[in-house]
Amino acid sequence: MNTELFGIGASFLLMLIIGIPLGKYLAKMFAGEKVWTDFMKPLENGIYKLSGINPNEGMDWKQFLKAMMSINIVWLAYGFFVLMYQDKLPLNPDGNPGMTADLAFNTIISFVVNCNLQHYSGESGASYLIQHFIFMFLHFVSAATGIACAVAFFKAFRDKTTTNLGNFWNYFVKAITRLLLPLSVVVALILTFNGTPSSYAGKDQFISLQGDTVNVSRGPAAQMIAIKHLGTNGGGWFGANSAHPLENPNYLTNITEIVSQMIIPIAMVLCFGYFIGRKKIGWVIFGVMMIGALMLLIPSISSETGGNPAIAKMGIAQPTGAMEGKEVRIGPTATAYWSTLTTIVSTGSVNGMHDSTMALTGLWQLLGMMINGFFGGCGVGVLNYFIYLIIAVFISGLMVGRTPEFLGHKVEAREVKIAALITLLSPFLIMAGTALAAYVFTSHGNADWAIKPSAWLNNPSYHGFSEMLYEMTSANANNGSGFEGLGDNNIFWNVSTGVLMILGRFLPIIGPVAIAGLLAKKKFIPESAGTLKTDTVTFGLMTFAVILVLNALSYFPALALGPIAEYFSMIK
Repeated sequence: MNTELFGIGASFLLMLIIGIPLGKYLAKMFAGEKVWTDFMKPLENGIYKLSGINPNEGMDWKQFLKAMMSINIVWLAYGFFVLMYQDKLPLNPDGNPGMTADLAFNTIISFVVNCNLQHYSGESGASYLIQHFIFMFLHFVSAATGIACAVAFFKAFRDKTTTNLGNFWNYFVKAITRLLLPLSVVVALILTFNGTPSSYAGKDQFISLQGDTVNVSRGPAAQMIAIKHLGTNGGGWFGANSAHPLENPNYLTNITEIVSQMIIPIAMVLCFGYFIGRKKIGWVIFGVMMIGALMLLIPSISSETGGNPAIAKMGIAQPTGAMEGKEVRIGPTATAYWSTLTTIVSTGSVNGMHDSTMALTGLWQLLGMMINGFFGGCGVGVLNYFIYLIIAVFISGLMVGRTPEFLGHKVEAREVKIAALITLLSPFLIMAGTALAAYVFTSHGNADWAIKPSAWLNNPSYHGFSEMLYEMTSANANNGSGFEGLGDNNIFWNVSTGVLMILGRFLPIIGPVAIAGLLAKKKFIPESAGTLKTDTVTFGLMTFAVILVLNALSYFPALALGPIAEYFSMIK
């Protein structure tokens, strides 16, 4: 136990050692200052020339979002048909069949929006062509999309009064060539040299100790696993994700993968402060996010290491904690650590089965995704937090009787209305989706939905409700992890979560960028004695209180019906 806690502490320190200078580097790089990766300019210029793009052409917030949405629509369209006809395409040595229309619909949306909610198993559901040249490609570009939108948001507040948020294509390409690609090469090499497959060979065959013939899937996994974590994507090469011994072979790879999924979200928070020349606000936001992360992490570790209370009542000792659903090489402490970080960022990868974690651990996992503002995904974490921040600015302004301001710009009715709509969006999508699923399950249990609703759940009562709630929450938060007791590869879940993923991805991006663009056009107001300072610990605590109150009011009833009720049923 002490060794595992030491490993958590060491990995957290490593995140800071990498994340802090990475944030400073990103601020300089996106600001156009000289950095060591300038050697990538010829490659970038070649991409711009081939694509007919002028990277120096400024865009207002509407033009920026139009460029972002148009390219994402292209990826959705072509990817859908490639998934359906993968059995007729090359690089399919294991003969995997094409996807059904509803599964292809869900899967392509999932990867385009950085969610990677996998209703298929990687070994049997996707060919090497799909895994490497569709999914891995989308791992890069979906992460770069979020980063580019965050940088546009940064620029709105750096330039005081402006309509120019920069060029989407410039930020997008640099996010890949100067951040995601170099880091992915390093992580992929670490994984490859520690036993993760990285070739295009088909299944290997061997005879087990019991004399059975076993086929083991392989493929170019290391390359995809690197960007799956760095880009906070989470889509695994294998069905068991990072609980699979080839996807996560040892303790070093486990640490590498958990650090990888946190360094860019940390760096982007600090980048905001450095980019706008007010590093203190970056550190205040970082502090609020870190407090929130620890409030979810500490009870998760306690819950998993404390063991299952139902087993404890039987008088059975659990010296290693709750081991159900855990990879025995990893154990409950490292699994709880991973499950918390992977749900506060939008990675959604797993090194143990979330469906088997303790009821209260499931509660913290759900809360991490429901809040969706403690670090979050690449770039979008800052945008999600900004919505809470605008609400906090508005409430603070009302409390002191002043027009709310943020970084020298008056926050007026239009901006507050957009923030309020985005704040209400997530609870609506999650609650409405879960309510619909519960209605279909209880009222149409024997209906023909490709798989009958009565067969959706492997667990009854409170935990079954939690499985449906988790699926909808994960889709809305663009997380992708799941309580895998749920039978989700059917028309209902493929279509419903597909719609949630689109809305849950793009509206929370459009809203903050629109607010930033509207604020940036307004006359800059220099700070005075009456200015509400947003880079103080006091305001940071105010924002934290807003986050807690909004999410408690939004989600407590649903959580009470699921993980909280399950917990009390186990200890009664």
